[in-house]
Amino acid sequence: MKLDLSIVILNYNTRVLMLQLLQSIQKNYLSSTAYKVEVIMVDNASTDDSVHSIKKAFPWVKIIEAKQNNGFADGNNLALRQAESRYVMLLNSDTEFTADSQLDIVIEYLDKNSQVAVLTPRLELNTGELDPASHRGEPTPWASFCYFSGLAKSLPKSKFLAQYHQTYQDITQTHAIDACSGAAMVVRSSAMKEVGYLDESFFMYAEDLDWCRRFREKGYSVIFFPAVKILHHKYQSGMASGDQKTAEKTSRYFYLTMLQYYDKYYRTKYPELLRQGIKLFVHLKTKGGSI
Repeated sequence: MKLDLSIVILNYNTRVLMLQLLQSIQKNYLSSTAYKVEVIMVDNASTDDSVHSIKKAFPWVKIIEAKQNNGFADGNNLALRQAESRYVMLLNSDTEFTADSQLDIVIEYLDKNSQVAVLTPRLELNTGELDPASHRGEPTPWASFCYFSGLAKSLPKSKFLAQYHQTYQDITQTHAIDACSGAAMVVRSSAMKEVGYLDESFFMYAEDLDWCRRFREKGYSVIFFPAVKILHHKYQSGMASGDQKTAEKTSRYFYLTMLQYYDKYYRTKYPELLRQGIKLFVHLKTKGGSI
């Protein structure tokens, strides 16, 4: 019988986080779900004994071992191309399921709303606050300017100024957004077959924004669904990582992909002078990094 959901988790040297996440999935979801669910871990050539540890502790996890780390999109695509379920879920290794992480509700919602291609649960930080990356607007030049200049923060309820994270919307209610985070997103497989997989030209960051945009361009909706919550231990393996080199590298990717995304969707629509301004901003933020 066809699977209902494939949960895809990309791992790169996050063995402890993976063990914690898988235990939480087993306890708070797999033990009670009414659907057929599989969990796939893609290991991006880790060197921390992740694969051995996961095989020993959770033999029910399907493991795909990448020969080398070619980034977030490439790694996840290895699993997406193999998944045969009705829905797939991308999940970061630094997330955790709780009693509020009942994905059966998500499946039921998607079954009733065929125009929805992407759904994000409420991705919640350790503080209990919403992870703003899971509730995004399209990063137009204007939206990005308002965000990085602080205008959006000064007037968070302004639809004109606060487009970057759409903070003018009621986050207690289910509603459409432009994009969500690849840290926790559920995707309709039939729509994915139509739109295509993650763009592998993005090594890290922006591939989720790009994917959501491509779904919207095909007429599908991206939905924020706060009835289901997932905890996000954000930055434990990223920009605020205790490993300074890892933190600097991921921060650099964050800014470099801003220009990459701009070039893909906006370069031909605006004067070259704007691109040069963005390029200067990225240059200053990455201490001279180039793209």
